[in-house]
Amino acid sequence: MKLRIVLLLIVAALLLAQAKPNHTQASLVLTHASIIDVTGAAPRRDTTVVITGDRISAIGDTANISVPADARVVDATGKFLIPGLWDMHVHWYARDTFTLFIANGVTGVRQMFGNSDLLRWRDQIVKGSLLGPRMVVASPIIDGPQPIWPNSIAVRNEEEGRKAVRRVKEWGADFVKVYALLPREAYFGIADEAKQQGMTFVGHVPNSVSPEEASDAGQKSIEHLTGILIACSDKETELRDKLLKADSPEARSRVQATALDSYDAKKAADLVARFLKNQTWQCPTLTVLRSNAYLGDENFRRDGRLRYIPRLVQQKWNFRIANRSGGDSGGTKRVLQKQFEIVGAMQKAGVPILAGTDTGNPFCFPGFSLHDELALLVIAGLTPVEALRSATLNPAKFFGLDQSLGTIEQGKIADLVLLDANPLLDIRNTQRINAVVSNGRLFDRKALDKMLGEAEVAAHR
Repeated sequence: MKLRIVLLLIVAALLLAQAKPNHTQASLVLTHASIIDVTGAAPRRDTTVVITGDRISAIGDTANISVPADARVVDATGKFLIPGLWDMHVHWYARDTFTLFIANGVTGVRQMFGNSDLLRWRDQIVKGSLLGPRMVVASPIIDGPQPIWPNSIAVRNEEEGRKAVRRVKEWGADFVKVYALLPREAYFGIADEAKQQGMTFVGHVPNSVSPEEASDAGQKSIEHLTGILIACSDKETELRDKLLKADSPEARSRVQATALDSYDAKKAADLVARFLKNQTWQCPTLTVLRSNAYLGDENFRRDGRLRYIPRLVQQKWNFRIANRSGGDSGGTKRVLQKQFEIVGAMQKAGVPILAGTDTGNPFCFPGFSLHDELALLVIAGLTPVEALRSATLNPAKFFGLDQSLGTIEQGKIADLVLLDANPLLDIRNTQRINAVVSNGRLFDRKALDKMLGEAEVAAHR
């Protein structure tokens, strides 16, 4: 426990290193705003927020707040202020387009496949020499002897799993990422070693492990609902054996579809209860699940946001689309519908949810798709405020940083998004961004449009 506390303090230090007040900077004041604090309270209307350096130094009714003489004042009448958003599952390595996150009000991201570039850029963002979202960076993926993805760390047994954890900790990863093909003994070795090293471990539930076992082992977050549908089947043992023998993504997808026909509501309820008891976070990434189910949809190919995606990334997307095996996608779409239902049931039961997109995968766009995810979470059954919380307060709690981030309160870091319309009435209003405050620095609509233009140019270089 002491080691885990030490690790949280280290991560907090990295994320909050920007929090040194700049006393030479004039105060920033947002007047007459309606504040949505994501705790469930009604919007606090006609409120003024004073920002000094990177912190909220005062907040209160506009009539009762003194505005510093040298302050930059922004009239926010008729506008709604929310905390800065987090995308809790991204794979984005195009340095020149990191501003796409800021331009979309995404002031923090969890990078889910670490490399040395990300560690360097993470530190440059902290120092202020690179503009981009706060980044919490995973280890390289730790997978089985024949990893799915290049540059993963391949492990065969418990000892190699333990060595991998020690290696990534020394390397500088903020947390450990596990993957689908890990052998059981390697997975449980990683789980135990992570605990001993004071590191959080997250990721896919390996095919060799059940979600219940992963939850009991201390895996802090499960990505993409991996393994959950099979765990809800009354033929779980049989299907898990088929999953272990499946030799392609398509084969594994067919096993999932088969699980639909043997779905057991009692098993599902028991699994949700286990997640709640263990506080196993879920990052469902409905954006990428929808993309996978509708990958051939021509509407994706006509998406105007493609102009911000670097050509090399688009080529990779096109390659994956072209090499996807044919066949009826109806099973995949049925699986998606059930996954939406499961997310709604988990939220209703109190299982903590994180908003993530899997940006970097086909038609998952940096910054933009976080707003898609919020809308999909509402379709799944979350209220607008619950969806907002999954991208604001919940990430702060997940990292143990809710004393500094996640809500709009005096003393907290000024990561904020100013909206032209109320997202509690329509979650799609999170896209109507008037201005973004990142670490106390204001980017008005003109500055945000400039970011978008520069990112478009960079994408086509």
